[in-house]
Amino acid sequence: MQRCAWVPLDKADYVLYHDQEWGVPAHDDRYLFEMLVLEGAQAGLNWYTILKKRSAYRAAFHDFDSVAVAQMSDETLENLLCNPTLIRNRQKIYSARNNAMIFLDIQQEFSTFDHYVWQFVDGQPVVNRPRNIHDTPTQSAISLALSNDLKKRGMGFVGPTIIYAYMQAIGMVNDHCIDCFRCL
Repeated sequence: MQRCAWVPLDKADYVLYHDQEWGVPAHDDRYLFEMLVLEGAQAGLNWYTILKKRSAYRAAFHDFDSVAVAQMSDETLENLLCNPTLIRNRQKIYSARNNAMIFLDIQQEFSTFDHYVWQFVDGQPVVNRPRNIHDTPTQSAISLALSNDLKKRGMGFVGPTIIYAYMQAIGMVNDHCIDCFRCL
C-alpha cells in the first residue's frame, strides 16, 4: 500500500496516525481541542516527538476535556513543567489552559467548536492532491484567516503554519499525495 513519502514505515504509531487520522474530517469537539493543544505543543518540533507523548498529554490534560483544562490551577500547570513526559515549555503548557477558556467561549458563541472551525472551509475539506511533500503548502489564506481570528480572540500558539498543520490533522485540508492510498 502506497503512503505519503513523509511517513516513516518503521514507526507503526506514525503509520497508524497517517492511515487513520491525518486528513480525515473530524467533528468531535474533544478531538478538535486535543489536536489544537498538540499542534501548539509541536511548534518548533517534529510531529513524531508529540505523537510519542500523546498519551502523556491525554493524562496531563484530563483527556482533553476543555472544561477541566480551563479550570487547571497555576500550581497544577507548574507541576506539569516538571513532567519529563511532556514538552516542558511554560508558554505551551499555560497556553493549553488559556486556549481551553477561549475554546469554551467559541463553543458558547457557535454551539460547538466544530461549527466555528469548519465554517472557514464551508463545511467541506480542501483537497489539494500534491504530487510530493515539496508541493504541500505550510499555510494558506484560510489558515491565515483562522489564525487571525483565533489570535483576535486571545489564543496562543495558533500562527498560520500551526493552524495549517491543525487543519491537515483534523481533515479540513487533505494533503495526502496523489500516489497515497488516502488521497481522494
